[in-house]
Amino acid sequence: MTSTGNMVGLFAGIGGVELGLRSHGWETELLCEIDPGAQQVLRTRFPGVELHGDVTQLRSLPQRIELVAAGFPCQDLSQAGRTEGITGARSGLVDEVFRLVKRKKGPRWLLIENVPFMLQLGRGAAMRHITHALEDLGYTWAYRVVDARAFGLPQRRQRVLMLASRSDDPREVLFGQDAGAPDEGDPSQYPCGFYWTEGVRGLGWAVNAVPTLKGGSTVGIASPPAVRLPSGEIVTPGLIDAERLQGFDPDWTASATEVSGVRNGHRWRLVGNAVSVRMAEWVGGRLVDRIPYSPDHETPLEPGDAWPSAAWGRNRQAFRVHESHWPVQEEYEDLGGFLEHSQLLSARATAGFLRRARTGSLRFVPGFLDDVENHLDRMGGHPEAVA
Repeated sequence: MTSTGNMVGLFAGIGGVELGLRSHGWETELLCEIDPGAQQVLRTRFPGVELHGDVTQLRSLPQRIELVAAGFPCQDLSQAGRTEGITGARSGLVDEVFRLVKRKKGPRWLLIENVPFMLQLGRGAAMRHITHALEDLGYTWAYRVVDARAFGLPQRRQRVLMLASRSDDPREVLFGQDAGAPDEGDPSQYPCGFYWTEGVRGLGWAVNAVPTLKGGSTVGIASPPAVRLPSGEIVTPGLIDAERLQGFDPDWTASATEVSGVRNGHRWRLVGNAVSVRMAEWVGGRLVDRIPYSPDHETPLEPGDAWPSAAWGRNRQAFRVHESHWPVQEEYEDLGGFLEHSQLLSARATAGFLRRARTGSLRFVPGFLDDVENHLDRMGGHPEAVA
């Protein structure tokens, strides 16, 4: 494949962005990632690529690069995290990206990825911080919330993809395609994912998909979702299933456990925090095949307005773009095909979920709680006896 250009991956994780862009000719020249397990995955999957650990200690970027990708830490931005905001100890590291880009005098493209909650946090303070920093560096920016299901993967995973450039129009990459979300279908006919750790305030219910895979706990305890099968059985995806749900090859993260002190459960954290490979593939394809932008479906974003799910801006002016989270509708792969390594949800976990569901006020699709109770009976547990 002809090289599209050289790139750098900051906060590279296990290489989801880099892998996706590589399919369209981007060659990774440098990677930066602080997690020891993720570092080992990068060494294994991107052999020969220069690898740095701490972004704060990285003095400069290579000279001949055209794209910098940065999926900066989302712990301070996500609803599941601390929500300290863009100035939090982890998410505030995005300023290191701007420091390095400024020293480089601006690569052609800057690609940023993060969770949609960043649009809401601090009444938009996080987004104002990022967009103002980009504009101060001379960039035009655009972003769009996209759903991994648009690319055929049965995981309801929404992420903000932000693209900025000094020389090109990022709107020609992120906009111009809008397939819209399809009908979900009959939940009785498909596997349906949900968070078995919830049940009181939320459920994460998804038809023929799992809800967003999470990183799990900081001590390496896995936190996979559960799936109600049409048969009524309730299972949890295996680690290899989760890797595939993110677009990676099976056992992509296997080498992480070669590092002393890294347990197999930590691989769940690496996978849950990763960027979906197919999202990055879509961006890579659009960087090659751009669509001229038409402003006929945008409206000005006024000061104080909430940040929408798609927008662009420059020089302190921003515009809402009326496009959905589904730029395309790639051929959809049924969730059942991603459960080859699944296990039955334990009696203890089932009973805990059922107890929370009964005490909360959530509404459930007809027959769901009956299936949960029947599954618990088959597992030999009893809600009143299991903690």
